[in-house]
Amino acid sequence: MLTANFPYLTAIILLPIVASLFIPLIPDKDGKTVRWYSLIVGLIDFALIIYTFYTYYDFSSPELQLVERYSWVSALDLNWSVGVDGLSMPLVILTGFITTLAILAAWPVTFKPRLFYFLMLVMYGGQIAVFAVQDMLLFFLTWELELIPIYLLLSIWGGKKRLYAATKFILYTAGGSLFILVAALAMAFYGDTVTFDMRSLAAKNYPLVFQLWVYAGFLIAYAVKLPIIPLHTWLPDAHGEATAPVHMLLAGILLKMGGYALIRMNAEMLPAAHAVVAPALVILGVVNIIYAALTSFAQRNLKRKIAYSSISHMGFVLIGIASFTDLGLSGAVLQMVSHGLIGASLFFLVGATYDRTHTLMLDEMGGVGKQMPRIFSMFTACSLASLALPGMSGFVAELMVFVGFATSDAYGMTFRVIVVSLAAVGVILTPIYLLSMLREIFFGPENKELTSHENLVDAEPREVFIIASLLVPIIGIGFYPKLLTQIYDSKTVALTARLRAEVPTLNAAKRPAIASATRQKIVDQEVLSAPALR
Repeated sequence: MLTANFPYLTAIILLPIVASLFIPLIPDKDGKTVRWYSLIVGLIDFALIIYTFYTYYDFSSPELQLVERYSWVSALDLNWSVGVDGLSMPLVILTGFITTLAILAAWPVTFKPRLFYFLMLVMYGGQIAVFAVQDMLLFFLTWELELIPIYLLLSIWGGKKRLYAATKFILYTAGGSLFILVAALAMAFYGDTVTFDMRSLAAKNYPLVFQLWVYAGFLIAYAVKLPIIPLHTWLPDAHGEATAPVHMLLAGILLKMGGYALIRMNAEMLPAAHAVVAPALVILGVVNIIYAALTSFAQRNLKRKIAYSSISHMGFVLIGIASFTDLGLSGAVLQMVSHGLIGASLFFLVGATYDRTHTLMLDEMGGVGKQMPRIFSMFTACSLASLALPGMSGFVAELMVFVGFATSDAYGMTFRVIVVSLAAVGVILTPIYLLSMLREIFFGPENKELTSHENLVDAEPREVFIIASLLVPIIGIGFYPKLLTQIYDSKTVALTARLRAEVPTLNAAKRPAIASATRQKIVDQEVLSAPALR
């Protein structure tokens, strides 16, 4: 009973945060002790996540599980309320996995190591809290607090334009977050009761106009984080100046917060408004896919090329969320997890390549595959995963979104054909710019100036281990998607059913059948009650 009643989610969130407070007390001169301490804390917390998931998570239930609720500030009705379901559990696991690998990726950090690993551990707990909290006010606080470590990691350990990139990041994301607070307060104070509990808020009966205004507020905030064009410009700048571990957090986890919140709050809590706005989300998703792919194609800076590729891939998440099908929504969740793994691997390899070549410009590279065959092999494998090669997770996720939207009866045939055709353009562009990138880095004539001035050593065992750890789930999900989809299938089916009930065209199509069945039932009752049959 003691084990079953243990507050696992609270422990998972607070363990790395509390552990980070002891870093200033650790005797250490060169940072070696601190980095081992941080890695051990990360591994322990990830092991606790896996144990909790394996022991107490029920695949068949769409409801919140591992729910913990404690009164925090009663005067504000602020409660420490956490829980997980099919939407949040995969992302909690992803957060623990990527952040632990990011700590290992930060092994070469020697400048202010105490502060760096302190911020990494704070990020660990803060990111999990965003996916687990079930109180809107607490969600806003955790959403805001996790921005501070990223700002510091960018502004202190970033590149030459790090202050510009960090300032732009905080202005965009913190400015967008204000819309979360306004929308949350509007929902909390609407009606006879004041509450910030997400389940209670979802149960309130809001008029459509109110829902649309609140939906717009949430959408602006999450469009910045996802990101959705035109609120995306902070991301290429942030990636352009970040270090490899920060890259992994940005691409692997932070972008997924926007997609998760869009499903959790916009779709689940405001279904009527979602039914109205969904076509616009589909259009925005197509714009993301094509515009970002074309922009990535034109980039000569390696980090910015991969950054725009990330924006393009997140467009499939928008289309899946707005598909009104089980398969499409399932594909959107799978795409978030898949892109988290693939994006983290690509940005880590970009950092490893920069550490050796000391350049990000493709024009200055060429022919380095001979000196770095292991990095070339890993870069090729991860790029193939990003371009949705069959047998890897990206292929399954994008295929599910395509098929889910193409078979959706919530949209007309013409609209579906146009959307699928345009989205396919992005799928065609992706292998072109990724394979061209590989050719420019590793093939072609060797840049004698680069090879003569830089020590182009091949990947070390630590780097091979990180990429191998990421490729295992990428390939595993690609060959056996149920490995992941079984975690959230029951939740996506239940949510899709609720969303479809709000689509006017689907309801109109049901009415004749329901009316016909009702009339037939009345006739049968009249016939059975006729005097001749008594």
